[in-house]
Amino acid sequence: MTENTLLKPSTGTLPLLDRDHSILAFNARVLDSARREDVPLLERLRYLCIVSSNLDEFFEVRVEPHLEAAQAGDNKGLYSVESFEALMAAARRLVDQQYALYNDQLLPAFEREGMQVIAHGERTPAQRRWVHEYFDREVRPILVPVALDPAHPFPRVANKSLNFIARLAGQDAFGRANEIAIVKVPRVLPRLIRMPDRVSGGRQVFVSLSSVIRAHLADLFPGRDVGQFSQFRVTRHSDLSVDEDDVENLRTALRQGLVQRHYGQAVRLEVSAGCSDFLADFLLREFGLPPVALFRVPGPVNLARLTQLIDLAGRADLLYPTYRPAEIPGRRRGESVFDRLQSGDVLVHQPFESFDAVLDFLREAVNDSAVLAIKQTIYRTGNDAAMMDLLREAVRRGKEVTVVVELKARFDEEANINWAEQLEAIGAQVVYGVVGLKTHAKMLLVTRREGRSWRRYGHLSTGNYNPRTARLYTDFSVLTADARLTTDMDHLFVHLASQSRLPRMQRLLVAPFALQRRLIGLIDAAGRAAAAGGEGRVIAKMNALTDLALIDALVRAGRRGARIDLIVRGACMLPAGVPGQTENIRVRSVIGRFLEHTRVFYFRVGEREDLYLSSADWMNRNMLRRIELAWPVTDPLLRQRIIEEGLSAYLHDGLDAWELEPDGSYRRLQRTGGASAQQALIARYGNQPKNGSD
Repeated sequence: MTENTLLKPSTGTLPLLDRDHSILAFNARVLDSARREDVPLLERLRYLCIVSSNLDEFFEVRVEPHLEAAQAGDNKGLYSVESFEALMAAARRLVDQQYALYNDQLLPAFEREGMQVIAHGERTPAQRRWVHEYFDREVRPILVPVALDPAHPFPRVANKSLNFIARLAGQDAFGRANEIAIVKVPRVLPRLIRMPDRVSGGRQVFVSLSSVIRAHLADLFPGRDVGQFSQFRVTRHSDLSVDEDDVENLRTALRQGLVQRHYGQAVRLEVSAGCSDFLADFLLREFGLPPVALFRVPGPVNLARLTQLIDLAGRADLLYPTYRPAEIPGRRRGESVFDRLQSGDVLVHQPFESFDAVLDFLREAVNDSAVLAIKQTIYRTGNDAAMMDLLREAVRRGKEVTVVVELKARFDEEANINWAEQLEAIGAQVVYGVVGLKTHAKMLLVTRREGRSWRRYGHLSTGNYNPRTARLYTDFSVLTADARLTTDMDHLFVHLASQSRLPRMQRLLVAPFALQRRLIGLIDAAGRAAAAGGEGRVIAKMNALTDLALIDALVRAGRRGARIDLIVRGACMLPAGVPGQTENIRVRSVIGRFLEHTRVFYFRVGEREDLYLSSADWMNRNMLRRIELAWPVTDPLLRQRIIEEGLSAYLHDGLDAWELEPDGSYRRLQRTGGASAQQALIARYGNQPKNGSD
């Protein structure tokens, strides 16, 4: 059972769960996967590293207002001294569990598999000689130790970078007793190094960069005695904030902000477990942090970088079996995507089915001389150039290319700015959406001349246009020639480019205009139907549930008798199963091999059923501060697939599922012979026949 989350008062009679603690509880569930012996060993390490990466982002984005309130001495409200201390205590429990798992379970398991990550004291003389040679050759030349004095103040330390602090005895070359020195470790150095076979004794032996530097700190300060020392890492607030109403060029403002991102306000300090109080206090003062923000860790200060071990080990037997996504069924070899869509929509269930279907759609549009225009939204493509290369080729072929690039996609700002500049440079029309709103909708629209008229073809997705994450995240997407959908998509593209009034939509639900209102209406209708003795049913799958208006609607419907099942991967503020309040509501979270990212919303009101796919989670920002989409799926066969694969399979998962308890804790559902929804889908799609026959 994962840690309880704190309860906070809501505007009604039902106390809600705290969002930040719910995020930490989600990471506790991920960490549990690193404990599971039915998970391959190196995948367990991957889960451990994912938790570390998630915690970094949590501190970078969520902690600053709590810290500011604590430093101001605020004792009331959502952010306060109490909220900061409680959050740090919860985070510290999770970090302690991480290192206990790493040191007590994973490291011994590695050794049983012939792999060792060895500290300086465990190395043989031959290994020490090799490490010394490696240090002299690869590390020392790019280290610049800085002894602090009035001419050498405390250096700027970048967010999440590895550093060392040392307390020196004796005097420097000028007879001064400057006792504190800092060593900044460049990011270009690998954090884990595999020793050559000649000194490994027939095993795979690895050393961490921090242990290499630690063993040679004295070499960096000749003539001085190194007494106390510690590695350290500071995490800084990294959420870019730009006043869009007060800047002339958003792209320029964001690029300038990116320069400062690595040096934002410090929110957490990590040091070695054995760091002296003197050095820890010195660092806390330098970073302006209270003692409660100090984390002492018995191991590397950045567990996330241990993912390098997965590649260095080269042990496929300790990973999940390779899975090759299935091709989209029903398409003949050489058949045009456009011809295929004439006979109906195509559903793609990633990563069980291949994202290549989307790339093929865009590739055919680029190469088809009858295609006149291509329009696409870009939120997170990362650095993968596949789609961008296709869009650039479309421009070179004379097609009208419009790309809506969301510059404010958190932690993807730089990549998106670079893509925008490259596309603009060759003549694409690049727009940045609506001031004050993030464009989170995922859509691709192709206009094609057919005979004397033209026709539109579209793609809508619950996930990003990112070929890498398409292999790791679960998402649904639809390729369609439905004129009502594609006309709505075109209207929305025009709205994003021209800021003109959005006309009445035929099929699409668009946030911030109608999505939240429509969802509340459907939930309330289910409640009214149940109260009247009919069928009232809501099943919704999403990544987070924190929007108060939607939560209130769910509680109302549940009280009136509607049966509600929510599959919420991460943060959930709605307590389930509270007697007299939410006893008709169940909430579960599924943590499996792939990251659950699909948004599916099902409503039954009497005999009527509505099914939507969406880009939006049920969060206030998605409903009111983003351009989001939800679209209905009406094809009976596709509806049945989505319900079976995206909802029912997860409601019956008895291996990877967790159920939310009324007190805010999560209980893992481990049924005898329980099945994993994801593994069942892998088996289903892995056994599909290959395409190509007539």
